[in-house]
Amino acid sequence: MDVIEVSGLSKSFGKVKALDSVSFSVKRGELFGLIGPDGAGKTTLFRLLTTLLNPGTGTASIDGLDIIKDYLKIRSRVGYMPGRFSLYPDLTVEENLIFFASLFGVKVEDSYDLVAPIYKQIEPFRTRQAGKLSGGMKQKLALSCALIHHPSVLFLDEPTTGIDAVSRGELWDMLQKLKEKGITILVSTPYMDEASLCDRIALCNEGRILGIDSPQGIVEKFNLKLYAIRADNMFTLLEAARQVEGVAECYPFGQTHHLIADEKFDIHRFTEQLEALSNLTIKPTKPAIEDVFIKLMKQ
Repeated sequence: MDVIEVSGLSKSFGKVKALDSVSFSVKRGELFGLIGPDGAGKTTLFRLLTTLLNPGTGTASIDGLDIIKDYLKIRSRVGYMPGRFSLYPDLTVEENLIFFASLFGVKVEDSYDLVAPIYKQIEPFRTRQAGKLSGGMKQKLALSCALIHHPSVLFLDEPTTGIDAVSRGELWDMLQKLKEKGITILVSTPYMDEASLCDRIALCNEGRILGIDSPQGIVEKFNLKLYAIRADNMFTLLEAARQVEGVAECYPFGQTHHLIADEKFDIHRFTEQLEALSNLTIKPTKPAIEDVFIKLMKQ
């Protein structure tokens, strides 16, 4: 059963089209990721689905409720954790949790079983002001507040931006456990490596969805020849490789550059033309989600 249904959703701010006819659906209990850079429209989409903005065109529903007609009912069913820390910095950890529980007419004790695995990690600091917490602790508090009323759908807008690698891993472990409890989770992130942690992903750019599938399904759609290349001078290598006939794209990728070849590419000619570069290596490599994203962007 689809919990979230989006059809032709668009939103403009003046002459800027933040969302351009976006359509997708999310199943109950699914961990669905929106993957894309800043400016891709992820935050605008979240604000529309959580009824903080009205769309220009198109429709969307949460649990069968229309985001315009039934906005009050939707707000009681969803949890929303925005990209920026939005809790009250002058209130303590405990006071923030109590405050958000009171907004939804519940008591902390009523939902403590749901938030306990997360909240227990920051409970020793319950008398500390929220503004004085570390980045990772702020995210755990914000997630606890978003869950305090037992939402059926959880929206997390770039929850791991600005926190350390350990906290990032802990947060994704928490999301997997929440999914096991039947909560539908829609999460956005600019980090391609986090895409593999989702059940399905939508690759987004400039207000559009470029493709939707499981992480493995997305990668399997890459049907071009891909090589990993290295040399002592990586910048010179990048510039030189782009000038060789048959090189469709070449871009930095971790400790190497990835080279997408077209039908005119000849590996022997490539090495001959760049033989002046010290310790040049080139070998076929398997694509990652970043490679698919770059390919779709160019198309």
